[in-house]
Amino acid sequence: MERLDATQLRTLAAVVAEGSFEAAAQTLHVSQSAVSQRIQALEATVGQVLVRRSRPCRATTAGQPLLRLAGQLLLLEREALTEARGPLTGTPHSPGAPVRTRVAVVANADSLATWFVTALARLPAELAVSFDIRQDDQEHTAELLRDGSVMAGVTAQRVAVQGCRVRPLGAMRYLALAAPAAAAHWFPDGLTVPAPPAAALALAVAPVVVFDRRDRVQHRFIRSLVGRDLDPPVHYVPSVPAFSEAIRRGLGWGLVPEQIAHADLASGACVDLTPGRYVDVPLYWQHWRLDSPVLDTLTDAVRSAAADALR
Repeated sequence: MERLDATQLRTLAAVVAEGSFEAAAQTLHVSQSAVSQRIQALEATVGQVLVRRSRPCRATTAGQPLLRLAGQLLLLEREALTEARGPLTGTPHSPGAPVRTRVAVVANADSLATWFVTALARLPAELAVSFDIRQDDQEHTAELLRDGSVMAGVTAQRVAVQGCRVRPLGAMRYLALAAPAAAAHWFPDGLTVPAPPAAALALAVAPVVVFDRRDRVQHRFIRSLVGRDLDPPVHYVPSVPAFSEAIRRGLGWGLVPEQIAHADLASGACVDLTPGRYVDVPLYWQHWRLDSPVLDTLTDAVRSAAADALR
């Protein structure tokens, strides 16, 4: 029976993580030719192309299960080595020092800006974890779990990705904010539900601030107000601080996490366009189905921080 080579699997993981054969070679301290030969040998064993030679390199559909396997083997290998060494007595460069585990996780931008880093900071130092944090829209973070790029993540998907466990975290609440002058200009009569024809017309022409082209929360909110899709002018602002600043400066209105919105409402920098009406986005934590102290501790920390921050 053919067996997979651990070195080749580690090389596959490095190529996808670093984005190129050259960068993987630098990380692994081998030549680029050696990296290429290992990937070609692994592809010959499987009989499929495993790496899409693009910029950056990505795992193909056939390569995704092997990428997950490589990540799981690396995690378990490092945990076993740390446990085998026992109590830590050495310096950071001595044989007794902890084997630092790199954990790739993904979260949406609003979670990263509000509560998620708090969860990471709660992990004990002796766990010796280095984080590789990716950012994506909560509707799409599960894709990185599915292709094996990350081992855990915050997602809006309640159905477990194959090979993962899923746990509910709570809901992130968003409020519709605008600068006072912008609100008075575009929505002089306010916004009520159901929205009157004048408000629907205003929503069709008032500029809206959207995080990026994957962010559809604002458009779904408009549909909930007027009962149909509208196509207002859009400002794309893919930065949480700049997103909020764009709203404060009157570029348009937008949905802001309540943890950030409260300060702007209290200072008078923004007004709530729909008092008492909000958008709750349920979030879930998905992680590889492994018996891993690192993943178990990380999961506990994430659930604790989410309980403090989410609805």
